[in-house]
Amino acid sequence: MQKTSLYLLLIFSMILSSCSKKLTSKVDLAAAEKETVYNVLKDVSYGSDPEQTMDIYLSQKAKSFGKRNYTIVFLHGGGYYFSDKSQEERYIEPYLKKGLNVVNLNYRLKRGIPLATLDLTHALNFLKANNADYGLNLDNVIVTGFSAGAHIATNVGLAQNNPEYPNKLDEGIVIVGIINFSGPVDGLDVVERIFTEHENELYSKVGKALFAPDDYESTANIAIYEPITYFDKNDPPIFLWQAGLDDQIPPVTFERFVAMLRKDKDVIMYKPHGGHSPTKEELEYAYIEIFKFLNNL
Repeated sequence: MQKTSLYLLLIFSMILSSCSKKLTSKVDLAAAEKETVYNVLKDVSYGSDPEQTMDIYLSQKAKSFGKRNYTIVFLHGGGYYFSDKSQEERYIEPYLKKGLNVVNLNYRLKRGIPLATLDLTHALNFLKANNADYGLNLDNVIVTGFSAGAHIATNVGLAQNNPEYPNKLDEGIVIVGIINFSGPVDGLDVVERIFTEHENELYSKVGKALFAPDDYESTANIAIYEPITYFDKNDPPIFLWQAGLDDQIPPVTFERFVAMLRKDKDVIMYKPHGGHSPTKEELEYAYIEIFKFLNNL
């Protein structure tokens, strides 16, 4: 009787696995179909600050993906100083075409990396506390972003299992993958110097606002916000898009991190002649590989 039960359980598990749709085989939604699939909640507040808002795209098709029913949380770039969630929607569009649940996040600007990074934790904890309203799969979260947003996503994603990281995610939130487009992973002092010494006055302001002046007196204060600090074998898989001609986050700041990547789970897409921001063609190719990456999580 016990063997029969185990056999039936195995068959049931196999059926569930086979029913999980591969993202690479899913035909993209047409524009008209996408409008009927999604309930879009704009400018949902997750904190008391006016900048702590997010757009939530709830898909009627998300549950059909089974184990690939990811909740995608995207953070925009802009040097922790400017831009907002409406400026880089090209990064979330591929997920929306698949029918996945997506959260497009704003965070506090011009007040430094620590507060901006904390906002991702605030937002995820808010979603967990109010998930009766959203029905998101929060034990299957993908954090992703471009530039500053990618840095925030990577730092929180790698630090979630580190007891020394000060900003804790609530129980029931599990980050299972990280997708980083041109986000700092190491050498924040190098990035700070590039911006602060830039001839463009606005870039110089960005550099001066990354941290409070006192933070630079302690390497430990900076290390809290360097993803490489938390990287270990138990961290979720990482997809890293990096360019050789990036004039904002130079390749030298990636060298130690890339050497640590795990061959069995992490993916690096290196564009030796690419710039800080992917071109349309580079982004299209990246998402072909990203959906393969997500299929294998």
